[in-house]
Amino acid sequence: MYLFTSEVVSPGHPDKCADIIADSIVDAILSQDSKARVASEVFVAGKHIVIGGEINSSVNLSHQEYRTIVKNALAKIGYNGNPHFSKAQCLHPDDIEVDVFLNQQSPDINQGVDQQSGEIGAGDQGIMFGFASCETNNLMPAAITYARVLCDKVYNYALKNPDKLGVDIKTQVTIDYGTKSNFENCKPEKIHTIVVSAPSVESLKIEEVRDLIQGLIDDAGLPKELYDKDKTIIYINPTGRYVNHSSLHDSGLTGRKLIVDSFGGYSPIGGGAQSSKDYTKVDRSGLYAARWIAKNIVAAGLAKKCIVQLSYAIGVAKPVSVSVDCMGTNINSNDDKLSEFVYEKFALTPKWITDKFGLDKPSKDTFLYSNVAAKGQVGDPSYPWEKLDAVEIFKQI
Repeated sequence: MYLFTSEVVSPGHPDKCADIIADSIVDAILSQDSKARVASEVFVAGKHIVIGGEINSSVNLSHQEYRTIVKNALAKIGYNGNPHFSKAQCLHPDDIEVDVFLNQQSPDINQGVDQQSGEIGAGDQGIMFGFASCETNNLMPAAITYARVLCDKVYNYALKNPDKLGVDIKTQVTIDYGTKSNFENCKPEKIHTIVVSAPSVESLKIEEVRDLIQGLIDDAGLPKELYDKDKTIIYINPTGRYVNHSSLHDSGLTGRKLIVDSFGGYSPIGGGAQSSKDYTKVDRSGLYAARWIAKNIVAAGLAKKCIVQLSYAIGVAKPVSVSVDCMGTNINSNDDKLSEFVYEKFALTPKWITDKFGLDKPSKDTFLYSNVAAKGQVGDPSYPWEKLDAVEIFKQI
């Protein structure tokens, strides 16, 4: 037996609420001013939403406009005045109090970001990691993939059935690889344990809640070769009663779910969060580029799994370093050659990344950062940085 576990939280988790609100601000500003510089952190505690940070933009939102963005984000998440939970049990959007503490971005940073050549220097120094694995169809690791499948299933049910469940949900999946060798070679054997915690209305007995969620687990589409209801250990609301939820009972902060947002602990993570930031912040754009490279390397058949690290210096466009680590799963390639190939073949400047993925133009037709915050920063095939459009390039090696 060799076990590995990842967890996921739904958009209704207070930390995710903070991420989604922050990225709703990014969407609102970049959709009107593609050259804006945004770093709007959010803290959610009780009925209070605190927005702080730095923004440089031709768009000057009023306090009321920020409040509207917050209310709309919360309503979309599912905090829309659900009458089946009392105002003591769950956040209601009409009760919120919004405080805005936003400053101008330092001109010391800006002079290195917007360069006369048209190039964009990195908005900060830092390291980013992208990862891919052949364990699932979308080249994501197994545990976080199936934890997301379960979270999506329960969350979507909660949205459609507010008289049964609330939207502050957590899931966790433990994969049994059998041996360490199987883990290293991306061969999951079975789903060992599932944990689901979802708030329910007070009138539902715990037995009813567990039966309801067990049905959702069984109907979630987990791979039959991995999931056996009779053999998998399943914990549903293991503490029993779970009625009180939302930021009234657990505060939320931007960027506190980095592992949930990325690869579920299967790989290293970078030094900063993605949500709240515009595309010049390489914590965001660098992660997307590193994931894209890793995914295309694995899809090209060069390795079973791959970690890509990028690093940047503030105000400098080209990465300071690029490294590829296939963790000993290389197929007809080696890490030295891959690292050199990536560095020489792809510019990987913030402008190059932005242009390739359209990061300065979030829209309903392409992607919205607020939706990315809700679903996770990587792994969704609809994201531009998830495209397998460099496979043939990597096959040239």
